Amino acid sequence: MVLSSCSLTWTSPFLSHKLNLPHSNHLLRDTATSSSNNVSCAMETTSSTERHCQRRLLLFGIGALTANLQPTNLLFAEEIPDRYRAFVDYSDGYSYVYPSDWKEFDFRAHDSAFKDRYLQLQNVRVRFLPTEKTDIRDLGPKEEVLSDLVKHRYAAPNQRPTIYDMQEREIDGKHYYTIEYVLTSANYSSASFATIAIGNGRFYTLIVGANERRWKRVRNQLKVVADSFRLIDI
Repeated sequence: MVLSSCSLTWTSPFLSHKLNLPHSNHLLRDTATSSSNNVSCAMETTSSTERHCQRRLLLFGIGALTANLQPTNLLFAEEIPDRYRAFVDYSDGYSYVYPSDWKEFDFRAHDSAFKDRYLQLQNVRVRFLPTEKTDIRDLGPKEEVLSDLVKHRYAAPNQRPTIYDMQEREIDGKHYYTIEYVLTSANYSSASFATIAIGNGRFYTLIVGANERRWKRVRNQLKVVADSFRLIDI
């Protein structure tokens, strides 16, 4: 009698709605090694049946790996920059990249946040509020909207705001406003980028900044974070 059994078990690493993805050069390796998968084949059979079982296992492994890489490819058509990681929140509808040596922390009233391991003021955080608007342009021109935010929302009463630059971008039909600004007080000054967008019935804000004394050194690095912010339809 010929006996043949082929058992397959697979647990997807994309069950979580919030993901931290490494630089794209490591995606294939990390997905293959960190996925919780177990593929086994036990049999007492002929050589042809054995070859058939092995072929099924091979096709299954390739298909599962491709399926797990697909969400990453859809969200990041461009490669994740070197020395950055990607944070993807499928449930709340947004993604961005941050320096790979930063660590996650709790920032009051924010949905996600990461900071430099040694410099507290060097961080990125994201929050969102409900809105009936459907596009950031519904709020008005970027100069008017961003100036009002910096002067009346981001700056404390004891801080003097200075605006350096404003930009507007359209990506996949969605519009984003980004502003570069400095808040100066008697004790210290901080410099930041803020990127805002509207989607999913929410007003999203990403702010990434540092101490102004370090701004020239880290500005370009943090601009990558500000420009990486993307909305995901939910």
